[in-house]
Amino acid sequence: MADHATPHFHNDIGTSVIHIGTREFKCIGAEPPYDHPHIFLDMGTEDEIICPYCSTLYKHRTGLKVTETEPADCFHSPAP
Repeated sequence: MADHATPHFHNDIGTSVIHIGTREFKCIGAEPPYDHPHIFLDMGTEDEIICPYCSTLYKHRTGLKVTETEPADCFHSPAP
């Protein structure tokens, strides 16, 4: 079993780029109920990846925590 949960990010503000502090995550598009299928994305050794559903460009930024994003407030906390 995994020792950590996969972080989820959304793009409610409609920005073209979101900087994140992880290379493995799920994009949900927008907050529910306007979300798209929750898709797992893995940058591997690259520093960016585009979500095939919503076309958001995610860029890895060293120094950001897993729950931090630029612009702010794009981290989604799923209900327990």
